[in-house]
Amino acid sequence: MAKVVTFGEIMLRLAPNGYYRFFQNDQMQATFGGGEANVAVSLANYGLDSVYVTKLPKHAIGQAAVNDLRYFGVDTSKIVRDGERIGIYFLEKGASQRGSVCIYDRAHSAIQTAAKEDFDWNDIFENADWFHFTGITPALGENLVEICKDACKTAKEKGVKISCDLNYRSKLWTRDEARKAMTDLCRYVDVCISNEEDAKDVFGIEAEGSDIYGGKLNHEGYKSVAKQLADKFGFEKVAITLRTSISASDNDWAGMLYDGEDYYFSKPYHLHIVDRVGGGDSFSGGLIYSLLSGKTSKEAVEFAAAASALKHTVEGDYNRMSVAEVEKLISGDGSGRVQR
Repeated sequence: MAKVVTFGEIMLRLAPNGYYRFFQNDQMQATFGGGEANVAVSLANYGLDSVYVTKLPKHAIGQAAVNDLRYFGVDTSKIVRDGERIGIYFLEKGASQRGSVCIYDRAHSAIQTAAKEDFDWNDIFENADWFHFTGITPALGENLVEICKDACKTAKEKGVKISCDLNYRSKLWTRDEARKAMTDLCRYVDVCISNEEDAKDVFGIEAEGSDIYGGKLNHEGYKSVAKQLADKFGFEKVAITLRTSISASDNDWAGMLYDGEDYYFSKPYHLHIVDRVGGGDSFSGGLIYSLLSGKTSKEAVEFAAAASALKHTVEGDYNRMSVAEVEKLISGDGSGRVQR
């Protein structure tokens, strides 16, 4: 069984019920989520040995986050327990022409105050096959940039494949800060994952002839983005998610994978969205699973896109889908009929 290590921040998610606006009533749903934690849950659901690394306080809320991951079979034994608080994000889900709103309350969280000495990467990567992180983690501070770099260096020394989802977050750092840090970290990355905006925001590489808000995606433009990224950093593979936002409720969705020789596009999906948070993470989880399972490039991008399409039907950050359910959609059964 392949072993995958992911590293990042898991947060408490507080969201009004359904499509209510903030404090439209006096109730909020409390769940957990975060880029790399979401990937870890997907991989555990697919049957891989999934190890999640972070730093969490010892109090009851920190323990609840650990227990939540354990429920899905994620290995939490490498989580460092210290610090004062867990990060929080408030989510107001959009609908129709009203976009979703995400507000962070994560300053001084346990992971944000982490030190290099907190993590023994030689031990963490013992018998590991893959390491995954996102651009969100180094955005938390210079200390996290250095911790990510230590992790990448050790992973390289041990022959562990490395994937990174660029995941630019303007509320966490500037484009210049992101470009400086990610240019350094991407030197260690084997598989780069991006969307239609991240490559532009972080590296200034833009898909020409596309209008994601007007419903126009130019495949040739995305081929150019993938090749430019691969040429710049020597990535073995570049995956790009292709989202056309018709409204907050309806998107068109697909994926592309460039393997250094050819470009592979998945079939497109029209999504009527239940919850889009974690959509990109579910794509990453599906891609990692596929590549570790020996799937071809075409099969890998089809699995990743289908897995992510299904995530958009699930409440919460996590993709609660099995391999069989993803494969059913790939086979063409997207009817949504009741299964009896």
